[in-house]
Amino acid sequence: MSGSGRVGVGVIGAGVISGTYLENMTAFPDLEVLFVADLLTDRAREQAEKYGVPGSGTVEELLAIDGIEIVVNLTIPAVHAEVDRRIIDAGKHVWSEKPLALDRDAAADLLARADAAGVRIACAPDTVLGSGIQSAMRAIARGDIGEPLTATTLFHVPGPDQWHPSPEFLFARGAGPLLDMGPYYVTTLVHAFGAASRVSAVSSRSREERVIGSGPKAGTTFPVEVPTHHAALISFRGGQSAQSTFSFQNALPRNGFVEISGTEGTLVLPDPNMFDGATTLWRFGSDEPETLPAVGSAYGRGSGALDLARAVRGGEPERASGAVAAHVLDVLLSIGEAAETGRVVDIASTVARPVPLAEDWDPSASTL
Repeated sequence: MSGSGRVGVGVIGAGVISGTYLENMTAFPDLEVLFVADLLTDRAREQAEKYGVPGSGTVEELLAIDGIEIVVNLTIPAVHAEVDRRIIDAGKHVWSEKPLALDRDAAADLLARADAAGVRIACAPDTVLGSGIQSAMRAIARGDIGEPLTATTLFHVPGPDQWHPSPEFLFARGAGPLLDMGPYYVTTLVHAFGAASRVSAVSSRSREERVIGSGPKAGTTFPVEVPTHHAALISFRGGQSAQSTFSFQNALPRNGFVEISGTEGTLVLPDPNMFDGATTLWRFGSDEPETLPAVGSAYGRGSGALDLARAVRGGEPERASGAVAAHVLDVLLSIGEAAETGRVVDIASTVARPVPLAEDWDPSASTL
């Protein structure tokens, strides 16, 4: 299904996040958004009309449209794998919001199904394709810090119960700081180092219950089902290592921190949950850092679907691939298992380090 010309796109899920996707994807000349589907068809119609999309309706109607080659899955995490399977079975490429699945078997099944069907599956986060992280990846690739050796990442916040009006799901299975925010940081590490090989970790849960701090349910108590702090040591197949913490129990917020050191210097990257931001380069023997401005696309969500479309047309690998997402999920689940068992956990999956985007990669250009 390589084809030629603009790539037809359908969107499943017309919730809040769909607005950002639709705003960006309808502005990309290489994409043609044709249909929005949702269980609530009125909501799908509203989003389609707002962003100039010609069709709206049910998932069944979307999957029956021959001109749609890529389907963007923006449903809730619990049904990502189920919806992705339906898309693959319809013979269409998938862009899925994170997580790809909630367990390794479901993720592996999706990759196998896509391969057998001759279609591709790619997955968020695509923040790693933004100008901020990509500029840092190019700095590593051109040798600005020599051979990369180590990394430190921090995501420390008090927790979303303080501001989110319905935070219960963020403290339930499939979430917590590890699976909610971990993908941004570990995906960045995989783009920098390649595949991880093993992990050790400790975790804790500071409170068994939390109190909703805002909105109509303010003051309501709810149970905490998962650990709210993880400290991990990740080893990579190339010999690098990273120490990473993910926490919903720190009074002092320290998040968005990614530092990568090599034989010749250290890079301080921008927030991996954002699409832009400068990188700071410290070299041995220098008292002052250099600022490496972000060069490249200023667009946000939807960039991954565009990279997938161009990769399909060009017969090249997509960067935010399902294989990367499945490996990141494996790493995150292994961190949880290592903390629970007190053992080092070997990571069976592997993936090639994605090639950085070129500086002139431009979503606003017509290339197909």
